[in-house]
Amino acid sequence: MYSKAGRDRGRYYAVIEVVSEDRVRIADGDLRRIKKAKLKNVKHLGTDGNMLPKIAEKLKNGMQVFDAELYSALRLYNDNAK
Repeated sequence: MYSKAGRDRGRYYAVIEVVSEDRVRIADGDLRRIKKAKLKNVKHLGTDGNMLPKIAEKLKNGMQVFDAELYSALRLYNDNAK
């Protein structure tokens, strides 16, 4: 997912938690760490259809995801967005 609005516009994130129908917590492992995931309105997020399978599997199974893993997985997307 990427941010369509706000100061972080164009930056890619992973959805860490679905809080409600219209709110999610997002993190990128760099500026926005998992422990301080940002609460964001889903209408301000866009998707390009890509998924991070290793991160998704760990979250689904309740395993701990480290900031370094998340940063590494998103680095390609965020480097291309600059």
